[in-house]
This record gives sequence, C-alpha cells and structure tokens, in this order.
Amino acid sequence: MAADFVNGHSGEGRRARDRGPRDLLVDWTPKESGRQVRTIDLDEFNSLFSTFEHTAWRLETRRRYASDEETDTWRQFVETGEIEWNSDHPWCETIRAQTAQGKRVERVRIVDRPPTTGQLYLLDNARRNSTLGEDIRNLWRSDADRLNLPAEDFWLFDSRLIALLRFDDDDQLTHVDLITEPAEVVRCSMVRDAAWHHAVPWKQFTAEMHSEA
Repeated sequence: MAADFVNGHSGEGRRARDRGPRDLLVDWTPKESGRQVRTIDLDEFNSLFSTFEHTAWRLETRRRYASDEETDTWRQFVETGEIEWNSDHPWCETIRAQTAQGKRVERVRIVDRPPTTGQLYLLDNARRNSTLGEDIRNLWRSDADRLNLPAEDFWLFDSRLIALLRFDDDDQLTHVDLITEPAEVVRCSMVRDAAWHHAVPWKQFTAEMHSEA
C-alpha cells in the first residue's frame, strides 16, 4: 500500500478523499488481526504503573467516581472542606518512584461549571499528586466539547497501549479494557495532544476558578 501511495495511484487517492478521518486512520495505520482488546482486572491494571517505560497520560472526564466517596479523605472534604493528604499511600509510592526515574505521569481532568463535589475533591487531590511528580491540568467541559474530546476515561501508556476504564451505572470502576489497535492508539494520541495543548495547569485553573466565584 505504501508503494501504491508513493507511485501516485490516483484511483486510490480519489477513494481516500471520499472517506472520513476515522476511515483514513484505519487505512493508513499498521494492520493487526481485528480489534485488539483484552479485559483485565484492577490488580493487573495497577501493575501497569510499575511497568510503563516512558509516559502515562490520563484523560479524566466523569462527574463522579464512587470509589472516592468511600475514603476518609472524602469525608474530611465534605465535612470541613479541607483534607490532610497521606503521601504514604501505595499509589504515591509507585508514582514517586516512576517520576524519580524521569518518567512522565500526566493527566487532564475535565471540570463542569459549576464543578461537582467530586471534581472539587479531585482539584484538591492535585495538591498531593503534584508533589509526586505528576503534571495535572484541567479543562472546562465546555472547552472539551468545543474540541470534540470524547467522553471517555483512559490511560495511554508509552503512546502504544490504551487502558480504557469501564464504569457501571453507580459510577464504580468495574474493569479495564486494554487496547492495542493502532488506529485507536493514534486516535487517543490525537486526543491527548489536543487536550494537553488547551488544558490549564491545576494551580492556575484553581486560582482562576476561585477568582470567578
């Protein structure tokens, strides 16, 4: 196919122009035998944060995460508006160890206007996670919609592996789908680039949000 393109087969060019961007991604990315999806449990998902080589990037789009509401820090936040974060949590130890090796852990969180309680909780959580070496940015949902960002929650590891988070109707994370299909990886990489370009560092975002209140 690459040779045909270089040699200028006009018939293929006309057919390509008639197809949409999603079709072109499928056409011109490397081929695998069907959609590569493997469902994993949460233990295997957690292990990915110890084994990635270069980058772990997250798009976080939900208005509520039920697991947050089961924690002591959530109760502190709801009752007092303040949280004493514990940086000895296993997540903290893992991320601190990875970023100390020069690996990048980044995320963009989508925020409603006004923010939900869960989103305010996570904005506060960024105070702790940023000390671990995470680079966290935020984007208003209206801007995310304008950019046509998908309403998906996923991690993209090393620009080659997607961990798509699956939730039930009660906002509980149930399992994770690992996807390696090249067209999907390219799509999520494009989403990452657009979201990262337009998102605002969490300190600046929070300061601007409070100034508007």
